[in-house]
Amino acid sequence: MRIGIPKEVKVHEYRVGATPEMVGLLVDHGHKVMVQSQAGSRIGFLDEDYKKAGAAIVGTAAEVYKAEMVIKVKELQESEFALVHEGQVLFCYLHLAPDPAQTAHLIDKKVVAIAYETVVDINGRLPLLVPMSEIAGRISIQVGATALQLNQGGNGTLLGGVPGVAPANVVVIGGGIVGTEAARMAMGLGAQVVIIDRDVNRLRQLDHLFGPRLRTLYSTPSTIENELKTADLVIGSVLIPGKLAPKLITRAMVKQMRPGSVLVDVAIDQGGCSETSKPTTHADPTYVVDGVVHYCVTNMPGACARTATLALTHATMDSALKLANKGYVKALREDPLLRQGLNVCLGHVTNAPVATDLNYPFVAPEEMLKSG
Repeated sequence: MRIGIPKEVKVHEYRVGATPEMVGLLVDHGHKVMVQSQAGSRIGFLDEDYKKAGAAIVGTAAEVYKAEMVIKVKELQESEFALVHEGQVLFCYLHLAPDPAQTAHLIDKKVVAIAYETVVDINGRLPLLVPMSEIAGRISIQVGATALQLNQGGNGTLLGGVPGVAPANVVVIGGGIVGTEAARMAMGLGAQVVIIDRDVNRLRQLDHLFGPRLRTLYSTPSTIENELKTADLVIGSVLIPGKLAPKLITRAMVKQMRPGSVLVDVAIDQGGCSETSKPTTHADPTYVVDGVVHYCVTNMPGACARTATLALTHATMDSALKLANKGYVKALREDPLLRQGLNVCLGHVTNAPVATDLNYPFVAPEEMLKSG
């Protein structure tokens, strides 16, 4: 199979869909891999490294997108829309529910779009999303602590405090991977942390994991409202796979937050969990609403692009090889867990949450794979 690895074009996105090691594995299995020149140069993966692994280095994205399968990191940007073609397999993060323009284009071009973020494992987890969730959770505390600084527009609170001065109050909404890693980092820096979640079993697990250092609360609107009033830093980390994130933080709640407090909405890839959230970039990451600093960068792990690329490709390598070796039809027929990643196929929406949120007819993946 001919496989293309393009250079990412999203603002300050330096991750790359395949490392030289991953390319070498694909080449060893008989596949032809084309890598766009300088695709990984900012994070130390040079064109020469890819050549040594057996890749052909090409100069333009247009050449890369001639491939049968394109492996990348982030969803298609507008400048990439015209490059995809009918029957092409696109394997990357898609986040379609909050992105009707990309969805419509993938449908119109009859692309086979497989989303990292909806592939599941035998335990119902999201193995291709977990590494980025771990990184995003940890980064959320770094950027939140920085945004709290007075010179960044925050209220001047040091996350861990100092002897004789209370530390910051950190409120984490959502106790999944992102929330857990955010709490771990915040407590490591000495902050006072509470996690709010509606899954009592998960709250019990977190209580056993962290003990009395962490407060856990059951999620209700009044609980969130009360905790936000005294929060210095809020981490929004709710996730419903494939769907728009629920707006658990209302505009009225934001108005009641302390001036100079910070909201980091990690759920922004799926539309954000606050009514006041809107996508930002690493080039211009924050804005202020009612005195509250909002950080809503849609590719947070891109800030640590080398670590993120290594973690991501460790997770995606086996699935990419399976798709290449068997072709998408056979690979998805045989693997019901990978099949959950099929979001759009030859003009049809094959992910139920995306179909519901964007008002498209839903066609089961199994139906689309019958005649392939």
